[in-house]
Amino acid sequence: MPAVSQPSHGRNRALWAWAFYDWANSAFFTIILTFVFARYFSQSVVQDDVAGTEAWGQIVGISGIAIAILAPILGAIADQSGRLKPWLITFTLVCVTATGMLWFITPQTDQFWEAAFWVGLGILGAEFAFIFYNAMLPELAEPDHVGRWSGWGWGLGYAGGVLSLVVVLFAFIQSEGAWLGLDTAQAEHVRASFLLVAMWYLVFSLPIFFLTPDRPPTGLPARQAVRAGLAQIADSIAHVRRYRHILRFLIARMLYTDGLATVFTFGGVYAAGTFGMDQTQVLMFAIALNVTAGLGAVGFAWVDDTIGGRNTVLLSLVGLGASALAILLVESVTGFWVWGMILGIFVGPLQSASRSHLARAAPEHLQTQMFGLFAFSGKATAFAGPLLVGLVTGLTGSQRWGMATILVFLLVGFLLMLTVPSTKGQAEAAVDPA
Repeated sequence: MPAVSQPSHGRNRALWAWAFYDWANSAFFTIILTFVFARYFSQSVVQDDVAGTEAWGQIVGISGIAIAILAPILGAIADQSGRLKPWLITFTLVCVTATGMLWFITPQTDQFWEAAFWVGLGILGAEFAFIFYNAMLPELAEPDHVGRWSGWGWGLGYAGGVLSLVVVLFAFIQSEGAWLGLDTAQAEHVRASFLLVAMWYLVFSLPIFFLTPDRPPTGLPARQAVRAGLAQIADSIAHVRRYRHILRFLIARMLYTDGLATVFTFGGVYAAGTFGMDQTQVLMFAIALNVTAGLGAVGFAWVDDTIGGRNTVLLSLVGLGASALAILLVESVTGFWVWGMILGIFVGPLQSASRSHLARAAPEHLQTQMFGLFAFSGKATAFAGPLLVGLVTGLTGSQRWGMATILVFLLVGFLLMLTVPSTKGQAEAAVDPA
């Protein structure tokens, strides 16, 4: 579907409101899923690092399975009903509510199931909302500007994640919430950060709620839209050869996203085990990595519009693979830092160019369904990378050899991406030209 027709200043305002949603939801992924609640759940709720890590993996894994199954279906139903913003707003509010409820998770083991329920619901809300957020991009941006807006969105997301983490660390964690008179025995200084994330997500989502246009409704009643959406999925499967260029892209993304996700999953473990970095050093490295990833997403935004999303993905994979290999070979902490920052530069554009490529390549009538499949491709085999790293590390007794398996995912993803036709800044035909 072409970009929404509106005056230039109105379109720019709508696009900045759209891009700011990345800033809004990044706090959930940074604070809840990565740095603060994940650790709180393991140490304060489960009160056993090993059992807590295992339970956390199960919660995230089960949520990922649900997302992989339901995302394409929800996308297809939205294609039939027309409007995207009601879905975006609903799932955003689901995540905001679930995140706010984490305040009530006190540091007792009997809070396990309540914690699992609310964080699982939050993951579903955030991930489902992102489907409809991504699908708005080709509606708002001109085809030759899709890459820059995708990159600017990812860049804002990384900036929001870093800033929210800094605020939480200094205002709540390190100060122990003394300025608010919080009860540290009940971990209120930690739990308050969950309320901050809920408010952050809600407040910074308001621009996209109020300042971006939406598709017109198709007029189909809800029940008919569901039936039509399921029929659309069935038709896409029956005629999958029409979309084999998109299928190849999604499989390639599934592979290199597994590699990328494993880098983030095991990066801190590798830094601590191989280079002896303590928790503070690992956290500083993570913040620096997010900063360079955001700068890379912004810096490569114009490159994307010039050479196309597919070619930007290939370029990013080369840079990512080369820097990952260097990290596996260096012996010093300084070398680890240098190559880690270089690696970060290619993380952002790999993610943003993947989104922009699909925004250009997806057929107009299947855009949201395709972004549902995009979500599926990021979750379907998320277990494979960590499983392989753990297996090889155990067999060889070496973290370096275990982490080297990441290069396999990046290489195979790169080779498969070579078979995907380039969009070169223009909308791809619905049928594979090959």
